[in-house]
Amino acid sequence: MTTVATPTVHDRLFVGGDWDTPSTTTTITVRSASTEEIIGEVPDGSAADIDRSVAAARRALPGWSAREPAERATFLERFADELTARAEQVTTLVSAQNGMPIALSRQIEGGFPALLLRYYAGLIREQEPEEQRPGLLGGSALVRRDPVGVVAGIVPWNYPQTLAFTKIASALAAGCTVVVKPSPETVLDSYVVAEAAMAAGLPAGTLNIVPAGRETGAYLVTHPDVDKVAFTGSTAAGRAIAGECARLLRPVSLELGGKSAAILLDDADLSGNAENLAAACLANNGQTCYLSTRILAPRSRYQEVVDAFTELARGLRIGDALDPGTQLGPMATAGHRERVESYIARGRESGARVTAGGGRPDRRGWFVDPTVFSDVDNNAVIAREEIFGPVLAVIPYTDIDEAVRLANDSDYGLGGTIWTRDQDRGVDVARKIQSGTIGINHYVPEPSAPFGGVKASGLGREFGPEGLAAYQQLKSIYLPQ
Repeated sequence: MTTVATPTVHDRLFVGGDWDTPSTTTTITVRSASTEEIIGEVPDGSAADIDRSVAAARRALPGWSAREPAERATFLERFADELTARAEQVTTLVSAQNGMPIALSRQIEGGFPALLLRYYAGLIREQEPEEQRPGLLGGSALVRRDPVGVVAGIVPWNYPQTLAFTKIASALAAGCTVVVKPSPETVLDSYVVAEAAMAAGLPAGTLNIVPAGRETGAYLVTHPDVDKVAFTGSTAAGRAIAGECARLLRPVSLELGGKSAAILLDDADLSGNAENLAAACLANNGQTCYLSTRILAPRSRYQEVVDAFTELARGLRIGDALDPGTQLGPMATAGHRERVESYIARGRESGARVTAGGGRPDRRGWFVDPTVFSDVDNNAVIAREEIFGPVLAVIPYTDIDEAVRLANDSDYGLGGTIWTRDQDRGVDVARKIQSGTIGINHYVPEPSAPFGGVKASGLGREFGPEGLAAYQQLKSIYLPQ
């Protein structure tokens, strides 16, 4: 088993391309989600640290944005190489901090950031910065894509590097400079990223990282020298950020919460799709925004579906996040475990029946047993609100029309899945679901396609060419005949 042998202590911040002395002596103490032991300490960034970081990003902007796209692409590819060389270090720190099973962390946190950097490097090598269009009034228009400017990236704890690089990769590719504020729960891995940026020779100030809490994050959102905000996190926090950005007329991208539905059609193959079902419904211990945590089952197969998910939940191997055999690790914090357990209690109070889990395993760490509820009404709290833990609600439906209505009867619209032996039939149902993304017999976000939500799940898109466009602003230059 990979371990974090001794606590990792940092006393500097990555600002302006180098290690910078923080403005205060306040620190963030990091604990292992699996053992509850202290595994690190870093500075707790302040408003003054944000000021220096934004100033560094502002100074770097003219030079970085003026570079040819091919030159920026080369820097991104070097950055990707340096991250790849440090992938095991990143994945170990992420899993130790937030409880993500190391097998998943190696796949996602260890590989996705470099993949995104290389993808956007390739994209900007191909994309022309200007396009001339024939006019309708006799002249023509030169349409130019310029970088939006200094970007504030605010990142959550559940996939800290994947979600950081959904912002960093596309923003840097577009010619923007970035200030990233990691979540206090996952800060140690960001220092490895800073080391990779330095080794790659990324120009000073193009990327700055300031670990900090909510108040400092709020200060960053409203900083007068920030041109765009990119946020991933809860819908409640997203609404507050959206309000500030609306007041400032500041562009904002918001990737927020979800309460997605898995629609099992009457021909769904439960046994053959067990692994994909687990990934789509319980990945990262249920701490994933797009998970299909509402299981919509045909009444004709309802008990069979309940039994299948009950067996699936009971069969998951619970353990230390750094054990390669672990399938379900702990919640990220003690407070988050209490939140998840409060929803389990509310599920019981609603009259729903617990068929698996419902408690805690007898071990250290912030663990919750994977829990399955049957006899759930779609109006119940556990079917309406995002729990962000390993809790599934199985809801019956009579026909496809009712299944679609139940899936769409949600404040959210981020993910979702359709399970069927007939892919064409599944796609037909998917077209009717009000969601930014949806998978057929699996769910894996595809980096070449736009990712994001509708309704309370957010604004804007990440990934794909659309993710690059989110960090560009258009200018039309009108030319005479």
